[in-house]
Amino acid sequence: MVETRPARRATNTGPGRLLIAVYLLFAIAATSRAGLQIATRFDEAPVAYLLSALAALIYIVAAVGLARAGHTGRRVALACCSLELVGVVAVGILSLADRDLFPDETVWSQFGSGYGYIPLVLPALGLFWLWRTRRDPA
Repeated sequence: MVETRPARRATNTGPGRLLIAVYLLFAIAATSRAGLQIATRFDEAPVAYLLSALAALIYIVAAVGLARAGHTGRRVALACCSLELVGVVAVGILSLADRDLFPDETVWSQFGSGYGYIPLVLPALGLFWLWRTRRDPA
């Protein structure tokens, strides 16, 4: 008798589509913000602007990973959501502890307060969705 492994549920169906859309929206917002800041005022706060560009890159790659829905896509999305969560918490703490570190805000400053704290909630939702769509126990 051949034992079959339970199939993974796709990450790009149902609520996953909304999650991908939000990631894409944040990718556009963060890319636009970082691009403008880097192009016009990079010397004012280079670390903050580069962090916003990193956040944009993570949002793009996470959206692609979630949209691909295969094994590789899931691993990419898991890595991006994890890195994003660590980043938003670390930058959030640092931006509150020492305001001189970030003379201008990043997407993740103060836990994403400039974006309604969605940058803090988004990776948690992404990780939850990846967990929710894991292999169904047989």
